[in-house]
Amino acid sequence: MPKTLEVVCRDQECALDMFELHYTYDMPDGTGVEAFSCPYCGSADSLEEIHV
Repeated sequence: MPKTLEVVCRDQECALDMFELHYTYDMPDGTGVEAFSCPYCGSADSLEEIHV
């Protein structure tokens, strides 16, 4: 089963709570939250992976 990455945006101005990234089997190993930006505010520096 492909990996699911749960992410939160820590930007104080952003209204997005959290979201999930559902990888395909073609996603390169080692791809993490640093490869993405917030779909709401566009910030790449404020994303943080949630470990549940």
